[in-house]
Amino acid sequence: MSGWLTIIGLGEDGPDALAPAARTLIAQAEVLVGGERHLAMIPDGVAQRLTWRRPLTDTMDDIRAAQGQRVVVLATGDPFCFGIGTTLRRAFPDEEIVTIPAPSAFSLARARLGWSADETVGVTLHGRPLETVRAYLAPGQRLLVLSHDGATPAQVAAQLTAVGYGASTLTVFAHMGGPDETSMSERAESWREAQVPDLNTIAIDCRAEGRVKRFRGAPGLPDRAFENDGQLTKREIRVQTVSALDPRPGALLWDVGAGSGSVAIEWLLSERTTNAVAVERDADRCARIARNAAALGVPRLTVREGEAPEALELLPVPDAIFIGGGLTLPGLIETCWARLAPGGTLVANAVTVAGEAALANWCARHDGTMTRIAVSRARPVGRHLAWRPLMPVTQLAIVKPR
Repeated sequence: MSGWLTIIGLGEDGPDALAPAARTLIAQAEVLVGGERHLAMIPDGVAQRLTWRRPLTDTMDDIRAAQGQRVVVLATGDPFCFGIGTTLRRAFPDEEIVTIPAPSAFSLARARLGWSADETVGVTLHGRPLETVRAYLAPGQRLLVLSHDGATPAQVAAQLTAVGYGASTLTVFAHMGGPDETSMSERAESWREAQVPDLNTIAIDCRAEGRVKRFRGAPGLPDRAFENDGQLTKREIRVQTVSALDPRPGALLWDVGAGSGSVAIEWLLSERTTNAVAVERDADRCARIARNAAALGVPRLTVREGEAPEALELLPVPDAIFIGGGLTLPGLIETCWARLAPGGTLVANAVTVAGEAALANWCARHDGTMTRIAVSRARPVGRHLAWRPLMPVTQLAIVKPR
């Protein structure tokens, strides 16, 4: 049955602000699905009402059971702006869904601030770690953030202040588009409102005080940005490694022998929709990787403690694999290559003769590319500077045939 499932975006101004066609679809619905707030906006009628359950997959089953009836899902604003629309599109074929959006919270906030869409970045903290916002911080950046609840603005202000962005201006809009709309604006370091209405959106005009961490932008965070015990892919090598891995939207990386997690973290920072798993056998390093991921704004990094290749068995199929350690472990390269998705990229770095030999053997068998990376840094020698070489790195990069 084509078009039996309709998603209708509602604003704070309620159903009276909808186009006549949308109001008709709601009035004729046999099943209405939504949160308590949205369902309360609709006068009682003959339609069956379903409230979202947790997990959401339970409600997807309820909707699927209603196939053949006229089902209307009520959403907030634009259902595809960090909304339920994406979840429904994964669960049901495109041809079965009709969508009628309302302005998103981001659209409303930009209109009030005079910010254009191409100069702002949208982020959601709804049900996500607060540290997520750090990944988008850079001087001059403009962010629009969907809050989790009324305490989120104060928590975001504290995050900004802690990392040197206390001079940033926060503007918080609540209940935009409705009769109860409010707004307030203040520097992050001066924010005093511990609680605001739960339904709020934060606009951040990022301003830095002095020298601060740059979380967003070109790859290559300074080595000092990562807590480490010496097991760290150095900045110059890391940039070339992430480039060779070729991050793509939606791609999954395995960082095997992750050390401090620097390559996985830079991978996640390079493309907002990527995912990564850091595999590391040492428990202390696993904890360190998790701290680095949170501190640098990518708490979505999954950390798996265990010895490779056994620790790789239950992981989802990767689109890219980086082997930063353990190249001489029996079966490691073979396992990684076998699990890599067709068209995926394998990159491995070696600093020992034995590791280099393993890469040379694999390169000869699979037509890869080997590169020797030698970096020197200028360091003081008395009153002068002299070149201090880092340990040379041999890198293998190879794409798996489709």
